[in-house]
Amino acid sequence: MTLSFRSLIGFPALLFFLLSSFSFTSTEAYDPLDPNGNITIKWDVISWTADGYVAVVTMFNFQKYRHIQAPGWTLGWTWAKKEVIWSMMGSQTTDQGDCSRFKGNLPHCCRKDPTVIDLLPGTPYNQQIANCCKGGVINSWVQDPANAASSFQVSVGASGTTNKTVKLPRNFTLKAPGPGYTCGPAKIVKPTKFFTQDGRRMTQAMMTWNVTCTYSQFLAQKTPTCCVSLSSFYNNTIVPCPACTCGCRNRTAPLGTCVDPNSNLLASVISGSGKSNGNLAPLLQCTSHMCPIRVHWHVKQNYKEYWRVKVTITNFNYRMNYTQWNLVIQHPNFDNLTRSFSFNYKPLNPYQNINDTAMLWGVKFYNDFLNQAGPLGNVQSEFLFQKDKSAFTFEKGWAFPRRIYFNGDNCVMPQPNSYPFLPNSSRRQNAPILMLLIAILAATMILFAGI
Repeated sequence: MTLSFRSLIGFPALLFFLLSSFSFTSTEAYDPLDPNGNITIKWDVISWTADGYVAVVTMFNFQKYRHIQAPGWTLGWTWAKKEVIWSMMGSQTTDQGDCSRFKGNLPHCCRKDPTVIDLLPGTPYNQQIANCCKGGVINSWVQDPANAASSFQVSVGASGTTNKTVKLPRNFTLKAPGPGYTCGPAKIVKPTKFFTQDGRRMTQAMMTWNVTCTYSQFLAQKTPTCCVSLSSFYNNTIVPCPACTCGCRNRTAPLGTCVDPNSNLLASVISGSGKSNGNLAPLLQCTSHMCPIRVHWHVKQNYKEYWRVKVTITNFNYRMNYTQWNLVIQHPNFDNLTRSFSFNYKPLNPYQNINDTAMLWGVKFYNDFLNQAGPLGNVQSEFLFQKDKSAFTFEKGWAFPRRIYFNGDNCVMPQPNSYPFLPNSSRRQNAPILMLLIAILAATMILFAGI
């Protein structure tokens, strides 16, 4: 009876633990390869006005490899009082709102919950400030630190004119360009200090507050966006992306869900795919995995002191070109990478002294642009690794990556038992089982003979 009672208590606890595990890991909110990555939005009140203040708002992308691509970021918040935006530089709101209570000069925006977007390149200089007007594109901190920030200036009215009367905005939202980021509350911090170009004079903001936004792949999309396939020189098997990785091909869906690359209707479907109205829904080439991106890892050659790998990224999306793309690959032999032939490389070292994680991106003006699906929709490079004799092996899938990210999203790997194996490894693994069966059979025969 005691055993039954303990089991009754233990089973719900075990069930809760398992359910909790699944719920936490599925969100991908914590990234072990970039645990401190975030986007920090800093508001610097640089001057007071008759009924409010002028502030410079800067978004810093402190994420190592996740960037904001076109059509760019969208920032929103809710005013704490009845504030209005009199004017902006380097950005604009998408809706002016109801400004009927004002006579004469009308504010730029009267909405309680304004939505702000970046201005496009080519904006007149008298409407620009530093780090603005890039169409909302913000590069990652490691890949392009000079372009890892975006700024705009806002003049706020009806807000209070001192540190004590100003109320911080609330309910910040950041889309980049879709969902995925969760922003915390605004927090007052030490005022930012500014230095003149010659470094001889320092000024500081009247008031500064920060907002921190973190990314969750699960919030960004409910299904994966990329997958991994594998092959090797020592085995003819090509391990494809798992079937239905990013969705299953729906034969009953209307035309445009996916397109057969050999179809006569390909050109007409692509031309009418909705680019003009800003449709971001992917139009994919029909595949078994239905992922917009596939990363293929091929173990190409084996030398006495080195071994060689070829990596190919293929775009299956007819509606998307990827600029400033990047890969993050985790493999234990990256600590002995001898050469990357046509990708830029930088170690990430997420575990301090353990160098097993590489960030890779295209060479400017050569392969930093991944074209839409089609004959030109791929980029590739090769890597030469020096062997570490204490660890190197082609057995048990050691030569294949542990994890791959494309543009910050975790790619789905094939099951480990499907990896290409050495030609003699299966026989070697089956030999002990065969010997065990023979021993059992012999023992059974001896037993029956004795009877």
